[in-house]
Amino acid sequence: MNSKALPRQLSNIEVGIYECEIHLKFRLIEEKSLLGDRDQLLQVLLDALTEGSDDFLETVQTSVKAQEISELKASPQMRRQLMRLRNSTENA
Repeated sequence: MNSKALPRQLSNIEVGIYECEIHLKFRLIEEKSLLGDRDQLLQVLLDALTEGSDDFLETVQTSVKAQEISELKASPQMRRQLMRLRNSTENA
């Protein structure tokens, strides 16, 4: 999550830590060489999905799950970020 993901006007907003799972199945017309670099492929797929279906991308199936998890299950870095966020909303 980047710093632009949440608006700065967070007063009276409760935040938590969520575990999210996305399953996508689609067909894509793309260069074969792209399939060898997983990070680049993921970026291309995310870009294509945000643009929406077109002649080169056909969505077959999607499933999205999100559930709040205990803060104790999150990494120490994520817990610190959550505390900073909560403290900044209390001081706003």
